[in-house]
Amino acid sequence: MRKIILSTIVLVALSSCKKESQKTDDNANSTDSVTVSQNTEPASSALPLKVLTTQQASDYLKTKNDTLYVTNFFATWCGPCVKEIPHFKEKIAELKGKPVKITFVSVDNKDVWNTDVPRFVDEHGIRENTLLLDGKLLDANFFKSNFTKWDGSAIPFTYMRKGDKTEESLGMITPEELDSKIKSLLK
Repeated sequence: MRKIILSTIVLVALSSCKKESQKTDDNANSTDSVTVSQNTEPASSALPLKVLTTQQASDYLKTKNDTLYVTNFFATWCGPCVKEIPHFKEKIAELKGKPVKITFVSVDNKDVWNTDVPRFVDEHGIRENTLLLDGKLLDANFFKSNFTKWDGSAIPFTYMRKGDKTEESLGMITPEELDSKIKSLLK
């Protein structure tokens, strides 16, 4: 009799362990399916940021046509740079469809190009308007050949060009200054 009772207990214990094991496997499979389906979606639909060489930056800054080019040099760690971004974003929206191109050029170190800079431009909604330029490659010749006011010692810096007319603004630009300079160049 003991053998029958003991055998029954062992069989019940084994069958319940098997059912529990199947439940755990089923749960693991359903969790894995969810995890797999989440991981198969693209991590980010954002476009990669374009990197400029110093020569490409110089060529861009010297573009002369009927478009107004507003180029703001910034870094993610620069407080005044961050404060003026909303002014530029307002101008981007306001001047949409007009011959105005507003571009942000990050002069952050290369080691944060794939981490801090993309996060920053996404948080501020300026990815489509941002280019990367290795600030360490900018030398006195770059500044002398492209600007009259900027020697690279401080940011933010805003450079505007329409045809042969240019404007330069070193330091944080106010919404009023930005508006005034853009209007004067659009005349």
